[in-house]
This record gives sequence, C-alpha cells and structure tokens, in this order.
Amino acid sequence: MKRYFLGIVALLVSSFAFAVVNINTATQAELESLKGIGPEKAKAIIEYRTKNGAFKTVDDLDKVKGIGKATLDKLRPDISVGGAAAKPAPAAAKPADKKAPEPKKQ
Repeated sequence: MKRYFLGIVALLVSSFAFAVVNINTATQAELESLKGIGPEKAKAIIEYRTKNGAFKTVDDLDKVKGIGKATLDKLRPDISVGGAAAKPAPAAAKPADKKAPEPKKQ
C-alpha cells in the first residue's frame, strides 16, 4: 500500500516537471514545482495576481517581490500566461428572498 501511494505521488510530481505552468491559474503547489520557486515566492505570485489581476506577459513576473531577472530567465521555458486568467474573487452574492415552490398535493 505504501509503495502504491508513493508511486502515485511520484507520478503527480513528475507530471508537474514536464508541464508548462500557467502563472495566471497555477496553484501554490504547481508554482512550487518550478525550479527556484519555494513556498514564499509562490505565495507572493498568488498575492500579486490576486491584487493586480492576470499577468499579461511572462515578463510581468519580475514585478513580484523576490523575483528578479535571473530567476525569470531560468523560469521562462517552464511558464506561460496563456489560458484562463485569474480574476480577483467576486463578492459573496446575497441569497434570494424567493420561497421554494410548494409540492403539489395529490
């Protein structure tokens, strides 16, 4: 059982290594799979895109605190900004005041 679990984990981790990571939609774990990105930098990337919206280009990543030109140059082959863009979270919607329809009596 332990081998099975470790095999699954290894498979998941290796799939991150071969995939290009979309910095606009990536989770913290996906960002951490990038070489040179640890938990703090991953959090900083997520915080930046939450406050400022989607990255328009890969070069925009250098606006994130802790990521400079050297880090960006290492990451460039492994990241993209394509696909669905991250959007700031919408405000919670208010519940409707409508009553649920009553079941028909037979």
